[in-house]
Amino acid sequence: MAARELAEIQRFARQQRMTTAEWVRQALRAARKATPAGDARKKLTAVRAAAHHSFPAPDIDQMLREIEKGYKEPPR
Repeated sequence: MAARELAEIQRFARQQRMTTAEWVRQALRAARKATPAGDARKKLTAVRAAAHHSFPAPDIDQMLREIEKGYKEPPR
């Protein structure tokens, strides 16, 4: 790392009132969250393969009735 880059990171850390190490940890956490996990092509292939299947499911009105019924029934 260049001295100029380190000085800039230290300045950012001071502005946030934290150590350089903590600033770096937080920056790495944010970068990890922003980076998609896994291979996008692999995910798209799985979604496309699943779209070719027909799974049994009731229509939306029936599903909503069943959900409402579940809310009203006491737990067993």
